[in-house]
Amino acid sequence: MLSTHLSFREIAEEMFLSRHTVKAEAMSIYRKLGASSRSQAVGRARELALLDK
Repeated sequence: MLSTHLSFREIAEEMFLSRHTVKAEAMSIYRKLGASSRSQAVGRARELALLDK
């Protein structure tokens, strides 16, 4: 979910979930990474080697 270019709505449609559920989960991941945006979260995840560079 972090490294995708899809919007929360598009992710939700693919997973048959509500956009609000996807957004809440994403925000939870962002907080755990100490980030406030997707780009910050991706950067932090890469620093921690959680995503490929």
